[in-house]
Amino acid sequence: MIRRAFWLAAGITIGVVAVRKVSQAKSNLGPEGLNRAVGQISDSLADFTDALRSAMSERENDLRAALGVEVPAAPAAPAPEADTAPASRRSLR
Repeated sequence: MIRRAFWLAAGITIGVVAVRKVSQAKSNLGPEGLNRAVGQISDSLADFTDALRSAMSERENDLRAALGVEVPAAPAAPAPEADTAPASRRSLR
């Protein structure tokens, strides 16, 4: 009798774990899971590039200070053209 109860409890436990794993895998492989994974990757990539740019800028400033080189002024923005339409919308005639 105790053996049967043990195996019944073990079977129920294994069944519950299997159902939860299958439903978790289903949600991860569906469109929502894919969107969530892509969003996390793009956020991580954006954070990495921000950190890289700030570290590059800091290192460049350190090197310029060590070499005694002046920090270049920001380039002036070019004057806008008369035809400001995007290239894809301009007439090619």
